[in-house]
Amino acid sequence: MATQYGITGTTAKGIAASVERGVAEGSLAPGAVLPPVRRLADQLEVSPGTVATAYKELRGRGIVVTRGRGGTVVAPEPAVASRRPPKVPEALRDLSGGHPDPALLPALVPPSRLSSGARSHRSTPRLERLEDAVRDWLLPDGVPVEHVTFAHGALDLIGRLLSVELRPGDAVAMEDPGYHHLLDLVTALGLRIVPVAVDDEGVRPDALRAALRAGVRALVCSPRAQNPYGGRFSAVRRDALVDVLRDEPEVLVVENDHASEVAGAPLHTLTARAPARWVHVRTVSKFLGTDLRWATAACDATTLARHDGRLLLTSGWVSHLLQETVYGLLTDDGTRALVTRAGEAYALRRSALLQEFGDRGIEAHGASGMNVWVPVRDESAVVNGLRSYGWWVASGARFRLAAGPGVRISVADLEPADAMRLASDFAVVLGESEATYGG
Repeated sequence: MATQYGITGTTAKGIAASVERGVAEGSLAPGAVLPPVRRLADQLEVSPGTVATAYKELRGRGIVVTRGRGGTVVAPEPAVASRRPPKVPEALRDLSGGHPDPALLPALVPPSRLSSGARSHRSTPRLERLEDAVRDWLLPDGVPVEHVTFAHGALDLIGRLLSVELRPGDAVAMEDPGYHHLLDLVTALGLRIVPVAVDDEGVRPDALRAALRAGVRALVCSPRAQNPYGGRFSAVRRDALVDVLRDEPEVLVVENDHASEVAGAPLHTLTARAPARWVHVRTVSKFLGTDLRWATAACDATTLARHDGRLLLTSGWVSHLLQETVYGLLTDDGTRALVTRAGEAYALRRSALLQEFGDRGIEAHGASGMNVWVPVRDESAVVNGLRSYGWWVASGARFRLAAGPGVRISVADLEPADAMRLASDFAVVLGESEATYGG
């Protein structure tokens, strides 16, 4: 037995719970080998079928994987262990979070006319005026708006759709590097991730084509402000991806336009050349407030019915109080002016850092959004090296699947003057790291 953790249980459910507890507590680390089925069955005095059922359940929930002759092992990123960032050390400038600048967010004031709570809103889950505002918001970008719906944030909406559309073990094409919470969500649903490489124009057509050959049933992608790489679809890239998807009408295309108004790039949406199954998701947390857990989606009729059917059976609707707040902000002239100013500020701060890096010969990527991705040889050396200069950046490990190492720098509140100092310090740290590796 390759691990000292004592698995217990006399039923499949009990054995699975014991393994999950060991993973959650850290007693079973990623890569730890579980006992072969028959050996564990003998130890627990249960049938091999009981252990096999427990392992099957754990595989379906993304906690373990089977590696042929390598046996059953704890998954590299088990679903019970989210890729949460480490705590930011005191007295460091935090550039790791990816959050908007609080100074560029509007004040959140709930509407004076509150919901009476006297009746269920299941019969009218969405405010008609907010639906109209959403259509006015999406239509100029070329997104079809015949069917729209709301949810409690992008992760809530995407998670609900994938759980309805797919079954444990199904494959999903995911950006690599990609948004770590989405990667964890897909794993937690028991789905299999197929990494799709990205560049400055987003998802690479060749990588998507390979993923489709591998049998993926859904694609989750970002048309702009891709996190963490910063890519954005050009019109040419969008058309190339549409061509690749054309022969796969059953693949659900999930477009996560999370930064939208402050992405710093125009939208070239895949939905403009609508595949058979598609959804375009937008949130407001990046430019109206991180505590506004609201998302909207435009989608095809089948996707709408499946999403809303599951929503009806769970939370039922998105709070009308929250909808009123979002509607008030989306339609307020002062807020719109502030959002425009925020987008301009983020673009300036991102371009300033990229310019400083370029002047020093440092490769960096950030065509849109509020993050910059810098490929490095050793993530730990760079993160710890920058720490000694007072900076805290995000190690790329929690964003990567098969992609090369790198670090993510959030520029939302990094003024151009600070960018010069950061780039200088980064160059020194890179030099020290390369000297350690012999150039």
